[in-house]
Amino acid sequence: MVPMPAFPDEVLTKTKRGETEVRSLIDRGRYVRYNYLHPDTGEPMEGGKVKLVLLSERRKTEEFFIIPTKSKRDLLLPAAEKGARKVWDGQKAVDL
Repeated sequence: MVPMPAFPDEVLTKTKRGETEVRSLIDRGRYVRYNYLHPDTGEPMEGGKVKLVLLSERRKTEEFFIIPTKSKRDLLLPAAEKGARKVWDGQKAVDL
């Protein structure tokens, strides 16, 4: 049996069942969130769908759609990685 490493108390948390877990970092970076607007009206399209792009410090990206549901709980769906693109910041096109 492999001995369990000691973790500081500040990284330990309890589950709903009362079990102890360790919050363990997977990656660190930044993110970009954007939605889709109708080009003529500027109003949100596709029922309020939002794209979330996670950008890690290692230059790897993960992409997800955030889909609002009737139950007010958003659904997070993995999306295909689209590579470099630009988004509208309200005044000009900027790199993702």
